[in-house]
Amino acid sequence: MKILHIDCSPRDVSHSRKMSADIVVRLLAFAPGASIIRRDLGREPVPHADAGYANALSSPASLDAEQALTATQLSEQLIREVEDADALVIGTPVNNFTVPSNLKAWIDQVLRVRRTIGTAPTGEKIGLLQDKPVYVGIASGGVFTGEHAKQPDFLTPYLRAAFACIGLKSLRFLALQGTAFRDDEQLRAERIALVASLDMAGK
Repeated sequence: MKILHIDCSPRDVSHSRKMSADIVVRLLAFAPGASIIRRDLGREPVPHADAGYANALSSPASLDAEQALTATQLSEQLIREVEDADALVIGTPVNNFTVPSNLKAWIDQVLRVRRTIGTAPTGEKIGLLQDKPVYVGIASGGVFTGEHAKQPDFLTPYLRAAFACIGLKSLRFLALQGTAFRDDEQLRAERIALVASLDMAGK
């Protein structure tokens, strides 16, 4: 088993990093021989798509083979990391109602027409990757989901739609909320309970 472990927080010690680390530990308990592919977007963010990448996607005929290969080199590397993994574990904060920009930059490189996204004659997007579990550990200073939500949730619907269009539909969200006004012991206890609730039978 291979686990692609992605973190997005710029902080070395953050609730989302602790959450993703705990999820990985739980996966390893069920698959002790699993290997970890690490992608730390908080410490080493991938660049946002540039003009060359945009041209390779929208006007591929305008580039020669070498230009196209260079423009999509990083995208190809990131896509292969996803393809090679049996499960994805993502730790992310909620930034201004949705995903942080470093996770969005990664998504923009992985969601690629004619590589991870196909198109039906009707215009509907078709995912070209094999489905696999995606565990998303979320840390939020406020409360964005559940009956006590005080802000809208744009993060989980966006990630469901984005991953579904490349074929990854088995998403599980674990949200640690209210980190701005709850003490560390409360948050630790809830984080442990959330991770323990994961049903790994169908991992």
